[in-house]
Amino acid sequence: KPPPVEFMERASPVLYRHYALREGSGGAGKHRGGFGLAYEVEILRGDARASFVMDHGRFGPQGALGGKDGAVNTVTVFRNGEEHVPPHLSKEQDIALKAGDRVRVGTPGGGGYGDPLQRDADLVLRDVALGYYTSEEATEKFGVVLSAGELAIDQMATDKQRVG
Repeated sequence: KPPPVEFMERASPVLYRHYALREGSGGAGKHRGGFGLAYEVEILRGDARASFVMDHGRFGPQGALGGKDGAVNTVTVFRNGEEHVPPHLSKEQDIALKAGDRVRVGTPGGGGYGDPLQRDADLVLRDVALGYYTSEEATEKFGVVLSAGELAIDQMATDKQRVG
């Protein structure tokens, strides 16, 4: 778990540009997995070194009993308009950073539990309304079709999608 943003910004010359739940990271299931975090930190001055002690760089947390895996962790460094993704070969990474560099991190989501097509359609709609999944993900992952242009379940299309 990362330290609180306020502590980090007070203790170090960094600025958190983004800090939120990582949308779409929870594995689909009758009971979907919890969401990871998405955050981006900018180095404001000086040099820094970063190490990321993370699991699930290649495979996300496993789903169970038909549930889908959660998203894998990601780390991306932005420097001078270029993007670099460090290899996830070791937990002993030592990434050199300079003022102006930004680091974007996505932590894994939890694995889902049970068949995603059995998730209550109203719960899927709620997740879309909260921005956790897109309308497209609702259909692809859970078989829930939303009415075009509005936030409502198209029950006939959903029934057809879920049957087959």
